[in-house]
Amino acid sequence: MTKTPTTADLRSHFGLVSVPFTREIALDHRWRSPVFTESLGHLESAVNHRMSAALVAPAGAGKTVLLRTLRSRLPEARYHVRYAKVTSLSQRDLCREIAAALGLEPVGTYHKLVRRLQEHLESISSVDGLRCVLLLDEAHDMRPEVLAILRILTNFEMDSRLVLAVVLAGQPSLARLLERPDLAAVRSRLAHVATLRLLSRAESADYLQHRLTVAGAKTDLFDDRAKDAVYEIARGNLRAIDHLCRKALELAALEGAHVADTNLVTRARKHQLL
Repeated sequence: MTKTPTTADLRSHFGLVSVPFTREIALDHRWRSPVFTESLGHLESAVNHRMSAALVAPAGAGKTVLLRTLRSRLPEARYHVRYAKVTSLSQRDLCREIAAALGLEPVGTYHKLVRRLQEHLESISSVDGLRCVLLLDEAHDMRPEVLAILRILTNFEMDSRLVLAVVLAGQPSLARLLERPDLAAVRSRLAHVATLRLLSRAESADYLQHRLTVAGAKTDLFDDRAKDAVYEIARGNLRAIDHLCRKALELAALEGAHVADTNLVTRARKHQLL
């Protein structure tokens, strides 16, 4: 039976303080790229002005981390921030998901739910004095007629008050969805559309090294050719880089190697669905 290295084995073998390339990384330790920082700044500015926005990014480009970072930068003393994954839901089911995220009992007809949501958001704004922010993830899977109800949810006193800021986040198909003529009213409510992209070769190497540094690596655990191989296989996808590099380090630990080379990265590829 082939031995699989444990978490402790990886740390002790490479002299690390934590296991690299896992999803469990503190926001303070996130990799700060100019593209990420710029998009975060635009979204934060839109929300600060009580306006809605969108975030469009390929899978594995850091969309969810950006949303987590945005939420962390909105203090609870001023903001009422809620997050929900929306996927392909009916109008009523979307309202139910939003109601649950806001702490409301998700019952009633579609029209009653919309009214209750608006009343609740109005109360948070007027009574509690908080700015309401709704982060809707996986918005690329929303049906056009369902996406259109956001125009209703954000309309207060004949559009004279900004009560709710919505941040739609999704893959590139979200941008194409918003370009539909029948969604012009929704599109016009977005103050900014932020984007993320996959990493370049140099950025991929920088990200790889950053994750190792955060884990406490004192030496370079991937040689230059291995870093090139990681880029050629993962093509700048953050999630793919994480899976590939961790598997390569596991294989290295099994063989007693202290540096991952091209051969190990290539073998690690066989264990991944990339």
